[in-house]
Amino acid sequence: MSLRLGDTAPNFTAQTSLGEIDFYEFLGNSWGILFSHPADYTPVCTTELGRTAALKEEFEKRNVKVLALSVDPVDKHLGWINDINETQNCSVDFPIIADEDRKVSTLFDFIHPNASATATVRSLVIIAPDKTVKLIITYPASTGRNFVEVLRVVDSLQLTANYSVATPANWKHGEDVIVVPAVSTEDALKKFDKGLTIVKPYLRYTPQPDLN
Repeated sequence: MSLRLGDTAPNFTAQTSLGEIDFYEFLGNSWGILFSHPADYTPVCTTELGRTAALKEEFEKRNVKVLALSVDPVDKHLGWINDINETQNCSVDFPIIADEDRKVSTLFDFIHPNASATATVRSLVIIAPDKTVKLIITYPASTGRNFVEVLRVVDSLQLTANYSVATPANWKHGEDVIVVPAVSTEDALKKFDKGLTIVKPYLRYTPQPDLN
């Protein structure tokens, strides 16, 4: 089954480096990021898990819980975590799922046979508090994830979930946003009290609405 944007993320129970978890219970009312790795003790993934740990405060202030997945067993995860902490100068305190039977990988479509018949591809899924899938990114094994982009997307998703706006190319937190086409210019002038810049009838900018 192919997982698509807008789908409800499947629930599961799994053994992890921090014990057994129920995915929905783990997330609670938070946003979630689930990311997969082909195997333990892989160099690019080591840097990624280290970077995730280093960004703990950034994820926390956005109400995001993170967890990783690899098809290796828990005891191997624990050894790998020691290496990650040592080489990346961090402390990995989020769960890494031991998906030996590929159950979770299959649920989330992390197995791509043309890339590998057995190992997961390096996908990242962002899940909203209502458990719907909001973003799916799949990277090749040779390219490390850009966590600046991951945080940028979370900022955009959380902003656009609460306001009738979209974010333009290369947008960063604090910059102007776009009024969605469903809101008329007349209504936008009333709705966005920080003002409106009308470039075209369909292209209208306003300052980020949740900032003072």
